[in-house]
Amino acid sequence: MKTAAIYARVSSDKQREENTIASQTAALMTFAGERQFEVPQEWVFEDDGYSGASLIRPGLERVRDLAAEGLIHAVLIYAPDRLSRRYAHQILLIEELARAGVETLFVRAPRGSSPEDELLVQFQGMIAEYERAQILERSRRGKRHRARQGEGAALPSAIVLSARPITRLRATRSTKNKLGLCGASSNSTAFRISASVRSPAS
Repeated sequence: MKTAAIYARVSSDKQREENTIASQTAALMTFAGERQFEVPQEWVFEDDGYSGASLIRPGLERVRDLAAEGLIHAVLIYAPDRLSRRYAHQILLIEELARAGVETLFVRAPRGSSPEDELLVQFQGMIAEYERAQILERSRRGKRHRARQGEGAALPSAIVLSARPITRLRATRSTKNKLGLCGASSNSTAFRISASVRSPAS
């Protein structure tokens, strides 16, 4: 099951009195169950009394940290204005999360009923398409790199011969015959020819 974080926000005293942040969280938990997301209790963030015009909010900061650390697959938010009151900030945050591989999902998703909503819908589509293209491009580059490194193809190995003294020995005639050292002195140094396999230089 994929993991998600929940983010809820209210800014005014009236909203806090009406307990709207609790209703947001309840709706988001239901939404998570319907979408089959697992939401640990510690990943339910509520910014109670924080303005949506600012990006400096403790709950939002923690959500962004989780995304950057690769711990979540999605962020669930009741509506775009709960993420931010400013459209530029909404786009900034959605793009940041998307670059970390995190999807932004709204219970009340924009339907394009206003120019601003239409812009946000189009932007979300553009980000999703961009991320898909990036994944394909990274996969293509990875295959090309592996091919250049010789992975996936059997390449001939180079045989390198090296001579190293193994010992000084007092050879008998039969030993000399076996080693091909007939005529050599009995104290000659014999050399072993060893073969080592090396991959060809890139």
